[in-house]
Amino acid sequence: MLKPLDTLLIANRGEIACRIMRTAQSLGIRTVAVHSEIDITARHVREADLAVNLGGSKPGESYLCINKIIAAAKHSGAQAIHPGYGFLSENAAFAQAIEKAGLLFLGPPASAIEAMGSKSAAKALMETAGVPLVPGYHGEDQTLETFRQAAEQIGYPVLLKAAAGGGGKGMKIVEREADLADALASAQREAQSAFGDARMLVEKYVLKPRHVEIQVFADQHGHCLYLNERDCSIQRRHQKVIEEAPAPGLSPALRKAMGEAAVRAAQAIGYVGAGTVEFLLDDRGEFFFMEMNTRLQVEHPVTEAITGLDLVAWQIRIARGEALPITQDQVPLEGHAIEVRVYAEDPGNDFLPATGTLHLYQEPASGPGRRIDSGVTEGDTVSPFYDPMLAKIIAWGENREEARQRLLAMLEHTQVGGLRTNLAFLKRVLAHPAFARAELDTDFIHRYRNELLPAPAEHDNDFWQAAVQGWLGSEPPVAMADDPSAPWASLPGWRAGLPNRQAVTLICNEEKQRVVWDGKDRKVKAQRRDDNLYLNWRGETHTLTRFDPIQAATNKTVHSGGLTAPMNGSIVRILVEPGQRVEAGAPLVVLEAMKMEHTIRAQTPGMLKAILYHEGDMVSEGSTLVEMEADDAA
Repeated sequence: MLKPLDTLLIANRGEIACRIMRTAQSLGIRTVAVHSEIDITARHVREADLAVNLGGSKPGESYLCINKIIAAAKHSGAQAIHPGYGFLSENAAFAQAIEKAGLLFLGPPASAIEAMGSKSAAKALMETAGVPLVPGYHGEDQTLETFRQAAEQIGYPVLLKAAAGGGGKGMKIVEREADLADALASAQREAQSAFGDARMLVEKYVLKPRHVEIQVFADQHGHCLYLNERDCSIQRRHQKVIEEAPAPGLSPALRKAMGEAAVRAAQAIGYVGAGTVEFLLDDRGEFFFMEMNTRLQVEHPVTEAITGLDLVAWQIRIARGEALPITQDQVPLEGHAIEVRVYAEDPGNDFLPATGTLHLYQEPASGPGRRIDSGVTEGDTVSPFYDPMLAKIIAWGENREEARQRLLAMLEHTQVGGLRTNLAFLKRVLAHPAFARAELDTDFIHRYRNELLPAPAEHDNDFWQAAVQGWLGSEPPVAMADDPSAPWASLPGWRAGLPNRQAVTLICNEEKQRVVWDGKDRKVKAQRRDDNLYLNWRGETHTLTRFDPIQAATNKTVHSGGLTAPMNGSIVRILVEPGQRVEAGAPLVVLEAMKMEHTIRAQTPGMLKAILYHEGDMVSEGSTLVEMEADDAA
């Protein structure tokens, strides 16, 4: 007998919560959102049938609170909980608590999560199941000396990975022994913050690998199959930004070998539901097991695009007790799909997360071969507490080139203003000749860094002319005090007997320019939001404001000689003290935002005069953290 499921609670936020709701509601299932205090007006809350406030701001006060989520499910009448991805999605204790409460968990059994939740234990299981492994240490001893000996035996470079997590959190490449201690400590802090578990493992860092993963699905009746593969090799900070399916260049024989290995991995742990087995694939065609993610993946839409299947609908039906609807031989593979992740981040500054208000947010049109999964709308705020992904944009085509061209066109019709994003970077990757030729590996971004992340160039006259035309064209009419309906009340600065030339002083990225419009009418793509003009120029969105001499004078009062926060976040470690002398490059403060750490380092040798914050403090982007006096020679 099938288990009842008419109300579903989604224990997540952002685009994945909205995406799950879309399928659930299409099946006639009532949806319940949970949210933190600062997410009270978030899109996933607005789109749910019912919402429950968990309180707090940080994940540990809200989305990671198992007892609060179980209580919310009972209060709302939900019979099931979908974890999405991230947060508690791979937490065995969460799955056990849901089962104990008499609810359905739209994920695998707790035993399967536990088996794969520890990457160390998973490696041992996979070895037994005959799945090829990367050389590494996956033991329980977590001392620095143990990792030092293991790394020496494996050979540098090595990769430190969080034993209980994924998504690039708690992951560090170590090139030499001298860097191991600091890298291990930082990775452990990130892992503890993101997953509540600081345990690590270390593996050989495979050079020029491709990241190819297999989507598996298993039901409660002993059936398991694989839904083809995805290539996720385009990564920054060990986190995927572009994914595609199928993986370019895979032969049917290799696809079958990897798929069958993934099924063996799932069957070895009694898997049920959606899961992904991730492999490293080298240029010789050999593949090695990395990990199994016991949840739905961020990149599942490309698999849906080439199979025509709804994986969330499958999760719901399998949780109710239904059998898989098709066999392995019936799995479709039609065309090609590519997905990009649009992040609030600054690619020009090591992809640091960005926070702020989405003053402008416009998505491309959806339709055949065009899909957008997003979790924000214009006016929403991106906070420092959660992952900075805004949306996923997915294109499908009869072949890879058609999908690539369609996706580029979709990105041209995507506009974000108010904070930095990776939109222009994504366009450069998709347009790069090596990407077009499908020459993929996990070092792609680093290899072509100069082309993908060019240094900012000064804007030319054409840019400023387009900017001033956009500004003048978006100026609100000036109403006459005595007669606002008069025909000349809304005239621009035209005067009889004088040429129609107007001057405006504009600022873009701290570059100030007094521009006299030449009167030529250009095709300008610009939108005004309050005091900001968002100009789309040569594939990038630029923010312009009008120069305000009073504000400029006020800004000069900011502290000098200080090191500032590059993003909103919290201080997790202070590594120095006032009066201490440091060398250039010395680590001073560790800042955490969106579950990732960033180290503030001295730019020059000198003496520290003051430390303006304490560990645990929240800081805003641009806040002065440390004041120091540089040496005279510096």
